[in-house]
Amino acid sequence: MELREFQEMIREIYFHKDSKRGVDKTFLWFVEEIGELAEAIRKNDMEAMEEEFADVLAWLSSLANLIGMDLEEAAKKKYPGVCPYCGNSPCTCEEK
Repeated sequence: MELREFQEMIREIYFHKDSKRGVDKTFLWFVEEIGELAEAIRKNDMEAMEEEFADVLAWLSSLANLIGMDLEEAAKKKYPGVCPYCGNSPCTCEEK
């Protein structure tokens, strides 16, 4: 499945609820899912990480749908196969 297909699937399943909730409240749900992912990573719980990565992607897709953003196009534009800062692959930027 391509990213665009996933985003469209999320739109078909959840847009009617997401649009009623709005961007601000949907963003709060997204942040909560990031917190759950952080906890799964901290605990090194692979099963929970798998679920939470999927949830984070789904909520990110919901936000993008509400705003009218095509995630696949945005990702391709920002990351065209090389680091967007140094222009290399692999990246040769200095660590911060």
